[in-house]
Amino acid sequence: MTRPTPQAGATGPANSFTTRDLRKTYGEGPTAVHALRGVNLEIPEGEIVVLLGASGSGKSTLLNILGGLDRASAGVVMFRDLVLSDMTDRELTRYRRDHVGFVFQFYNLMPSLTARENVELVTEIARRPMDPDEALALVGLGARADHFPSQLSGGEQQRVAIARAVAKQPDVLFCDEPTGALDSVTGRVVLKVLRDVNEKLGATVFIVTHAASQAAIADRVIRFVDGEVKEVMTNTEKKNPEEIEW
Repeated sequence: MTRPTPQAGATGPANSFTTRDLRKTYGEGPTAVHALRGVNLEIPEGEIVVLLGASGSGKSTLLNILGGLDRASAGVVMFRDLVLSDMTDRELTRYRRDHVGFVFQFYNLMPSLTARENVELVTEIARRPMDPDEALALVGLGARADHFPSQLSGGEQQRVAIARAVAKQPDVLFCDEPTGALDSVTGRVVLKVLRDVNEKLGATVFIVTHAASQAAIADRVIRFVDGEVKEVMTNTEKKNPEEIEW
C-alpha cells in the first residue's frame, strides 16, 4: 500500500535533491518539446526512488539533469547545498566524478577488458575508490572477475556495470531502465543488487522505469505524465525484489 508523501519538516532527514519550478524545453516556437513543465521535488538522503512513467513522460530528462549530464532550461536544482543549475561545465564534471554513479540499460563495458579491469577504469579516477574485487563481490560476481563481457550473461554484464558505478562509492546512483533488456529472473537479481547497494553503502538510488510493478521496492515513487509530476507516493511496506510481479 502507498500513501501521499507529507511535506518534509525541519526535523526530517536532510534532502539529497531539491528542485524548484524545474523546466526543460527542446527547440523553439510551435515545434518546441516541453520535457519538464515546472517540477518541484524534495528527495531525502538514502532513499530508493523510482521515477515512473511512459516513454517521453520526462523521467529520464529529470534523471539526466539531477546527474549533471544535462541542464535545465529554467528553475533551480540543488544537490545538498550545491546549486547544480548555477554550475559551470567544469564544476558539473567534478560533481559527477565525486558524487555520482550511472547505470544504463545497455552495459557499455569494454569488450577487451575483464570484469575486474572494467571496474578498475573507474577506481583509477575516483576520489575514494573501493577495491574492484570488493565491488564485484558486492554484486555477487567475485568469482567472475577474470571473465570478459562475452563470457558473461546479460544480467552478469549489468551487474558488472553496477559494480563499476558503485566502486567510486557515489553518494547517488542513477539507473536508467537498468532491467529493460533483461528477463524477469535476471531483472529481479539486478533489482536486489540495487537494493543491497542502497542498504550497504547508504547511496540514494534513482531507478527510471516504465514498469509499475518495480515501484514496490522503492521508498518513494514519483509518477510522471507529459513532463509533470502527477503523484509522489511513499511505500509504507516495501516488497523484496523477489516478490514483485514482472
